[in-house]
Amino acid sequence: MTSILVLNGPNLNLLGVRQPEVYGRTTLSDIESMCQSHAAERGFTVSFFQSNHEGALVDAIHDARNVHDAILLNAGAYTHTSIALHDAIASVELPVCELHLSNIHAREEFRHTSFISKVAVGMICGFGAHGYVLGLDALRRHLGH
Repeated sequence: MTSILVLNGPNLNLLGVRQPEVYGRTTLSDIESMCQSHAAERGFTVSFFQSNHEGALVDAIHDARNVHDAILLNAGAYTHTSIALHDAIASVELPVCELHLSNIHAREEFRHTSFISKVAVGMICGFGAHGYVLGLDALRRHLGH
């Protein structure tokens, strides 16, 4: 059975209360429930991990090898700063879909650069919490399921 790791980076634990005008009012728990239901209806599994610490995210990417078939990654601000996440993704050879709740290209200039994009199979941005469902479906299609 296909297994996808949904990996969330810094400040995403504050979804629903942090800048709701940008990120919406949906909580991370709501997103996890939505993803869990979506996966169950379509016959695959999802696991979740969130950390505000870059090294913990790198460890989670490494640990995904031989456990998960793909990773849906919302790296938050680390998208724009973390060569370590870039290198971890390149090292594990798992398909990764980069995800952003907001349209990063319509925001501040520094958000237009992504260290994740160069090693991701694709990116979804600007669709709010629904982007997670879109990302799961995109990864399943990429895997041929």
